[in-house]
Amino acid sequence: MPSTGIKKDLISVSDLGADLGSVITWASKLKTKEYNAQFAESLKSKSMAMIFEKSSTRTRVSFEVAMTQLGGHSLFLSPKDLQLGRGESVGDTACVLSRYVDIIMYRAFNHETMMELANNATVPVINALDNIEHPCQIIADLLTILEHKCTLKDINFVYMGDGNNVCNSLLLGAALVGMNMTAACPEGYLPDPEIMEKAKKLGEINECSIKVMQDPLAAVQSCDVIYTDVWVSMGDEGEQAERERIFQPFQINSGLVKAAKDDCMIMHCLPAHRGLEITDEVMDSKQSVVFDQAENRLHAQKAIILYLLGRLEV
Repeated sequence: MPSTGIKKDLISVSDLGADLGSVITWASKLKTKEYNAQFAESLKSKSMAMIFEKSSTRTRVSFEVAMTQLGGHSLFLSPKDLQLGRGESVGDTACVLSRYVDIIMYRAFNHETMMELANNATVPVINALDNIEHPCQIIADLLTILEHKCTLKDINFVYMGDGNNVCNSLLLGAALVGMNMTAACPEGYLPDPEIMEKAKKLGEINECSIKVMQDPLAAVQSCDVIYTDVWVSMGDEGEQAERERIFQPFQINSGLVKAAKDDCMIMHCLPAHRGLEITDEVMDSKQSVVFDQAENRLHAQKAIILYLLGRLEV
């Protein structure tokens, strides 16, 4: 089904620009029975192709359920299910799928292949994770912070650990909504420098602080939110022992949490390796909102899909 207009993609959080706040607001509305009912048939006869190069729990389930709740249909596709697994190009795959479906979600190893798919597709493409960004996760994260802190502006947010795809997207997302963010990462594991520079410029426009530190305890002083992710992402297994040694001082434990505000919120995008990047007592504490984050993936996905298909007023 060739596109009849200019399509929107979500490859980077920054693709949303000034619309990010509206998408978060819509995600919040879509948690209510009123708006769930209003949009229950909004994607009737619409289909989404979901290509997974990496395994997933939250991403797959939330997107499938989102399409169902919106009245649409989703197709789970692994490279083994497609001719991608036998050498067909990503570009050709994008052209073919665009003739069948209304939107494509792609969870990829490499950003380059993500861009190849988006550049060749004539329907909207959602980046459901690549090695540079994870924009869908961040929309759910910002929704969670807004729910618990009632604002995003002037919140002091600290990301702790590997300067990975999640960290990159958080930097851009924080800068867009005016939230102060510190990435506390060891030397050699810093965020992408181009993304860091872009986030700083956006932060100047939106009057918030975007910075990197190497001292975990100093980073969390007076912070409102501490966030972490796994130390060993898919594809990094060969570096596991070295990473665990380097990241140990960046573990979120009771000692680190005590250095933050008393009402500091604890976040983790999951899956968590308990006892490594976060301890059980912190993960299971009253300050932890990790399962609220996980739930909000569903509502964020609904808002993302509707936005890209032009069904929301922003």
